[in-house]
Amino acid sequence: MSCVIREAELQEQLLKENAEYRKLAAEHQSYDDQLDDLSNKHFLSEEEQIQEKTLKKKKLVLKDQMYQMVQRIRKQMQAGS
Repeated sequence: MSCVIREAELQEQLLKENAEYRKLAAEHQSYDDQLDDLSNKHFLSEEEQIQEKTLKKKKLVLKDQMYQMVQRIRKQMQAGS
C-alpha cells in the first residue's frame, strides 16, 4: 500500500514542480473531458466514433509518457539514496 501512496505523492510533486508533467497531465485531462462529452451522447456518428478511438489512443500515449516520467524520477531518487 505504501508503494501506491508514494507513487501518488510523486505524481503530486511532479504536478507542482515539473512543467512537462503538468502539460502532459493537462492534455490527458482534456482528452478525458472530451471522452466524457462523447460518452454522454446516446448515439455517436461515424465521425464521433473515430474521434472517440483517436482520443483514447492519444490519452493512452500520454498516460504512458507520464508513467515513464514517474519511473525515471523514482529511479533517480533511489540512485540518490
